[in-house]
Amino acid sequence: MNILDQILDLKRQEVDQIQDTEFGDLVGQIRSLKEALSSPGISIIAEIKMKSPSEGEILPNADPVQIAKEYESAGAAAISVLTDQSFFGGSLDILKSVRDAVSIPVIRKDFIIDEKQIPETVHYHGDAFLLIADALDQDTLQQLMNDGKKAGLEFLVEYHDEKHAEFIFVLNPEIVGINCRNLKTMTTDISYFKKMFQSLPSTSIKVAESGIYTPKDLKTVSDLGYDAALIGTSLMKTRNPGKALEALLGATS
Repeated sequence: MNILDQILDLKRQEVDQIQDTEFGDLVGQIRSLKEALSSPGISIIAEIKMKSPSEGEILPNADPVQIAKEYESAGAAAISVLTDQSFFGGSLDILKSVRDAVSIPVIRKDFIIDEKQIPETVHYHGDAFLLIADALDQDTLQQLMNDGKKAGLEFLVEYHDEKHAEFIFVLNPEIVGINCRNLKTMTTDISYFKKMFQSLPSTSIKVAESGIYTPKDLKTVSDLGYDAALIGTSLMKTRNPGKALEALLGATS
């Protein structure tokens, strides 16, 4: 069983424990991720990630709220928060705390596989959520997109395997991401961004995810035509993520 299968197996067990009546009223004014990523130049979605299957512990005892504030100050257009606890060390409470501490959109990054996770996302003040095509069949992906729209949330649809390209093109999501991480081995290959760019819907906001470490990497994806980059591990590993983002943006401005 590869890492993705392990994660999804546990996630199904977690979803089974979610009670439909647990969340009460859906509250909060949604901040538009689409608008945040539509500015000229390449926008940064800065990620808060405590650990990962490929890296293990990344930044132990980190203060997510302080990191979020520093990301915003450094120029992030949006913040991504890992809410999976078992594999990534996150939580929904972190999502809420971060969102309440900044004024830019905050994305819930998790393995969203069931409609019950969408009102849960709103309850914890997420503005948007991630949908991973590689973790879903086509019907479920379409349904979760529809459910997200009904809840007033925006979403980033990402895929890793090129076999999903045709279906994603037909779906034409407003925000679509290419993740250059192999979900079976957890390794990254930045050349994948070039290979897949032409397969993306022309009207979508295009996000390059994973594998971006240097100003050269960021310039590469910008020159290819991506509108945004999601960067997490490389910032968190510096032990001073906000300063690292500031330096990265300063070197590419």
